[in-house]
Amino acid sequence: MHFQLTEDQRALQQGMRELLTRGEPGWERLHDVGLFTLRVPEAQDGLGLGLAEAVLAFEEAGRALVRGPLVGSELAATLGRDTAEVVRVPARGPVLVPYLPELTWVLLLDLDGSLRIVPSAGLDARPAQAVDPRMPLWEITGPLPDGELCTAADADRLAAEATLLTAALQCGLAARALADAVDYARTREQFGQPIGAFQAVQHLCADMLARAELARVAVYAAAVSADSEEIAGAKLLADEAAVHNARDCLQVHGGMGFTWEAPVHLLLKRAWAWERAVADREHCLDQLAGHL
Repeated sequence: MHFQLTEDQRALQQGMRELLTRGEPGWERLHDVGLFTLRVPEAQDGLGLGLAEAVLAFEEAGRALVRGPLVGSELAATLGRDTAEVVRVPARGPVLVPYLPELTWVLLLDLDGSLRIVPSAGLDARPAQAVDPRMPLWEITGPLPDGELCTAADADRLAAEATLLTAALQCGLAARALADAVDYARTREQFGQPIGAFQAVQHLCADMLARAELARVAVYAAAVSADSEEIAGAKLLADEAAVHNARDCLQVHGGMGFTWEAPVHLLLKRAWAWERAVADREHCLDQLAGHL
């Protein structure tokens, strides 16, 4: 079996990359280009594409570090809703919701696997400290409303798709970290030559490439199979690639990477934030262990 991208898929991928490399578009622009209606049927004014195409688009959004409730809004569109975010209720600690003032709905994944659609306006919350300043958090202080309970099948599907789309974001971020490290290694000179000529830097970049490609293949395969266990494994690989590549990118940049002016720190902070989103490492490992 050959997992080659079709011409239409390559065109979608390239079109998203060109749009996002011209500067981060506003939220309205992302709606206009159909990022959140890729999988909505054409009869409902969507594009009628599949999960694989959504993964390609979200990979490019991750590469560009697009801010906003991306995953939740895409899932909400498949349910006929608008702007939303997916939040998993933790076993311990507060419920943290990113981008709360920008949301209309919150998709709450409970500990028992059920999913509730809750209006954001009905939540009592206060700002919370966030690791990524461009991904602000709000802590829910009041009781969680009942909301609209999804069916068990829809809850399982939406949780798996949210995990996969977040993994796609991480794949894009891992590739971005690699590209930034290579570009810097080509231009930064030490001892009369680019630092990319040094073997230690070459090894760092080679390891980054291996992690990014392994994660990308796993995410693409999970998009085709839509298997929940494969999705959990893909999220683990994508998280590892994003976090480690961002750290290695910081290493390649050296002291410059630790300055506020350099964008490298944003890669690492966003990788940490997406690592904890929807299904974190512990949840994915538990899911795989239960399957085995």
